[in-house]
Amino acid sequence: MTGLPEKLREKMVAREREGNLRTLRGPRYGVDFYSNDYLGFSGKTAADSPESGAEPTRQTPQGTPGDAPSDSGAGFTAHGSGGSRLISGNHPLYAELENTLCRAHRADAALVYNSGYDANIGLLSAVPQRTDYVFYDQSVHASIRDGLGLCPARSYSFDHNSLESLTRRVATVLPDGIPPGSEVYVVTETVFSMEGDGPDLAGITAYCRANGFRLILDEAHAVGVLGKHGEGAVAAAGLEDLVFARVVTFGKAVGRHGAAVLCDSELREYLVNFSRSLIYTTALPPRTLESILEAYAHLSGDTGIHRRERLSENIEYFRQQARALGLDQGFYTAGGPIQTYRVGDSLEAGQLAERLQEKGYLVKAIRYPTVPMGSECLRFCLHSYNSKDEILSVLSILSKELKREK
Repeated sequence: MTGLPEKLREKMVAREREGNLRTLRGPRYGVDFYSNDYLGFSGKTAADSPESGAEPTRQTPQGTPGDAPSDSGAGFTAHGSGGSRLISGNHPLYAELENTLCRAHRADAALVYNSGYDANIGLLSAVPQRTDYVFYDQSVHASIRDGLGLCPARSYSFDHNSLESLTRRVATVLPDGIPPGSEVYVVTETVFSMEGDGPDLAGITAYCRANGFRLILDEAHAVGVLGKHGEGAVAAAGLEDLVFARVVTFGKAVGRHGAAVLCDSELREYLVNFSRSLIYTTALPPRTLESILEAYAHLSGDTGIHRRERLSENIEYFRQQARALGLDQGFYTAGGPIQTYRVGDSLEAGQLAERLQEKGYLVKAIRYPTVPMGSECLRFCLHSYNSKDEILSVLSILSKELKREK
């Protein structure tokens, strides 16, 4: 039988009625304020690549020119790996990349996954056991929630970035302390993808250490952006020895594809044996591994340092102009490249984003169910390659559109 079941069709109708129906669109041309390519490392054109030393082009759609095929040795070609890492796909470049990651992020061991989603699923579905407890920030990424949904441990959320809420939640769930044979895991992010903010890292690491909890941090939006060499929030703060596991991804500021779990050697060995999203998937092709290594070589060098400086200047300019236009009360107070303007209504957020896009500025509306209902917003992603004129122009247009609606 073909055709969508009626109960599924009803869900689609309800989502469309709410103004939250998702569609896959073709490329849109305009000024990039929506990609996660914070440093312009994705190489959408030859001039955008870190090797060129030039700032990327500002007109986009997303898309990477194909690379010429090359022989990467060890019986593999650049087009594919031929199997999972445990069968035929563990190319020697994996070891080189994982050693590079350990040096870059000051970690004992690293294990590369095919994506950040795979890394969070693989880590969280395999590590917490039935007798364990997990406490997670209520704003964590969907991949973290899905990973916890696959593990047998009991999971409890706490208020966003609130150490006080975490402390109260733990006291309520575990009034007599950790039961014998149990572990407690705390899961959060160092930079949140929607709000652009992050927790008090020093506070939460100290709390977890004092109570014997194991802290897991997602650094997807911190890698490449935070720290002198783009090492991320944890290593920049010198807290790497207090964290049980970190997830770093290559699809944001690194401008590539894939991810890794940073941990100690024992956890790495455990994941190789029990992490299903690693074990049962085809490995990344050698060319992808080469490209990540190339990006890391530039991330910590002069190109990376220069582009982080430009990005920092653009963030500060964005905040200044938002204040000057009277928009600052609508923005979260985050100081990173993700600047989110609260709207609170799906239809209004979508209409505002559409009008900005019609004027040539690619800004994304974030709507339910990605964020809770009533928390719909406009998400501005800033980059090293955005000009001051572009920033002032998009904020001025937003200000005029908001006044028109009043």
